[in-house]
Amino acid sequence: MKLFESLAKYKPQALGVLRIMTALQFIEHGSQKLFNFPVSDHAGALSGLALTSGILEFAGGILLALGLFTRPVAFLLAGEMAIAYFMAHFPRDFFPVNNGGDAAISFCFIFLYLVFAGAGAFAVDNRRNA
Repeated sequence: MKLFESLAKYKPQALGVLRIMTALQFIEHGSQKLFNFPVSDHAGALSGLALTSGILEFAGGILLALGLFTRPVAFLLAGEMAIAYFMAHFPRDFFPVNNGGDAAISFCFIFLYLVFAGAGAFAVDNRRNA
């Protein structure tokens, strides 16, 4: 269809917006674990695994939002989300809608896509590679 073909020229910008918006949501997960912001019912002392995931989510989210080291960071975060899904969600139930793992799966596959697609527009990586 001609309309959709004309939209193809905006692929880098759409990819950049996807990267930034996903990263901002991911930062929120990390800041909730590390700083209890936004406020959560799950606040308290963090175990080693929760502390590690909070640091990965917060720092990795910031790097992705900036588009800095996008591919390696996205690879690391995709792995973190796969591990999170199988450790925390899958044991509860097979179906993601029942086990609360929808976000983990979505983050995992968006990050995996970024490994292959790159940062898109609005990324520091674009300036570094120029």
